[in-house]
Amino acid sequence: MRVTPYTPEVLVREVGLRDGIQGIATIGTEDKLAWLALEAEAGVPAFELTSFVPPRILPQFFDAEDVIVKGKQRCRAALAALVLNDKGAQRALASGVDSIVFVISASATHSAKNARTTPHEALAVVRRLIESVLVQPVRPKITGAIATAFGCTYEGRIAPDSVLELAEGLASAGVDDLALGDTVGFAGPRQVGELFARLRNELGDIPLGAHFHDTRGMGMANVLAALEAGVTRFDASLGGLGGCPFAPGATGNIATEDLCFLLDEYGVDTGIDLEKLLAARRWLAQLLPNEPLHGALSRAGLPCAIPT
Repeated sequence: MRVTPYTPEVLVREVGLRDGIQGIATIGTEDKLAWLALEAEAGVPAFELTSFVPPRILPQFFDAEDVIVKGKQRCRAALAALVLNDKGAQRALASGVDSIVFVISASATHSAKNARTTPHEALAVVRRLIESVLVQPVRPKITGAIATAFGCTYEGRIAPDSVLELAEGLASAGVDDLALGDTVGFAGPRQVGELFARLRNELGDIPLGAHFHDTRGMGMANVLAALEAGVTRFDASLGGLGGCPFAPGATGNIATEDLCFLLDEYGVDTGIDLEKLLAARRWLAQLLPNEPLHGALSRAGLPCAIPT
């Protein structure tokens, strides 16, 4: 690996409050805000905080406007929201969100089950939504995200050319950065490195992000491969909470605390206090006592000498 020492600015974005909770029982607004405050105090700079979808579909996000408005009052972190349609985009804009994430799936079957559309139809919709955001006098940043970019439980491996075509469509539409998601944990480091290298070669200097799941224990290896390929934005969930409810077998995200520990070991200054982050993780375990949390750092603790 040519990663060490790795010096570019790397952004860690906490997605537990969106991706992490979308498959579990609803959490109250004040608990969400307390979670946000604890991680922001630890130095986490960015959060995907909610999703502007109808509560009848995902009741966990019944308070989307509230958590954005109150969250902006309580911390300085950048707050993003996931948006799927025009109504959601308008709600997100009205809330004053810092960043909007538009997601399309590279898998036709996953797209049909998740959004009832094809990837190309979804791309056409997202391009129109991006146009509506770009004309705002003061606009949020726009992230274009491609789910199931490395594989899909329904279809197996996804052809890289299909992902590149969607990525080019998002880039030409005017997104500020582009992210690939390993929604069901199919990816391995060789595949990650090759696909991100192609994106960098074909799309130029657009910032690249990665959203990895640790379904098959490859999450941290994939982070290193993505780092080497020039990725500078990583999503993670505290305690590895989460998993796509529309993708069978998709267990949790990579754990935020493990990601930050890895980046620190590689000389990347995340600005995140690991002791405070682990304290936030312990708080989360108390908040969700019946939810399985994951992560090696929380189990073993920070490395230190045992007093003799």
